Amino acid sequence: MNDLRLNLGCGAKRLEGYVNVDKFGDPDLRFDLETFPYPWDDNSVIEIEMHHVLEHLGQQTQTYLRIIQELYRICKSGAKIHITVPHHRSDRFFHDPTHVRPITPVGLSMFSKQRNREWQEAGKAFTLLALYLNVDFELMEVVYTPSEVWLERYPESASDTRQLLKESEIYSNLIKDVEMTLVAVK
Repeated sequence: MNDLRLNLGCGAKRLEGYVNVDKFGDPDLRFDLETFPYPWDDNSVIEIEMHHVLEHLGQQTQTYLRIIQELYRICKSGAKIHITVPHHRSDRFFHDPTHVRPITPVGLSMFSKQRNREWQEAGKAFTLLALYLNVDFELMEVVYTPSEVWLERYPESASDTRQLLKESEIYSNLIKDVEMTLVAVK
């Protein structure tokens, strides 16, 4: 089982060339992602898709951290994890009672040893999760999907991410989804 591609929490969205995994429905593999250890070998996965999944997992902090450790364990060096979640200041996040935690770029950056060391040297008060858990993921890309509210309010600035982020510090519901790509560093 080498060079695997996993579509974790696939629901009805099956991907060709991936092992489609979910706790419910008719996936290739029925598996609860809050059960440990995961059924894949160390360093066997080259790509993981988690489309609207991670915000549903790990209501208890220890469970969430164990999920991150398992993802790291099964990833090969350079493996990519593509994560899409609702923005944490979106009603879409709050309306769903199965959403148990917001997932943010800063929160995922806490799993980077490089960032942890930078924060430590600068005396910043971030939890050094990568160092504590012995995991190392670099956040390589963040893409924000503007909401309909943003597009109606600022049609001339629809693609201005800088303004979108600045306004979203004040107003909710301007960003619909956040897509983030992590890369495993080993």
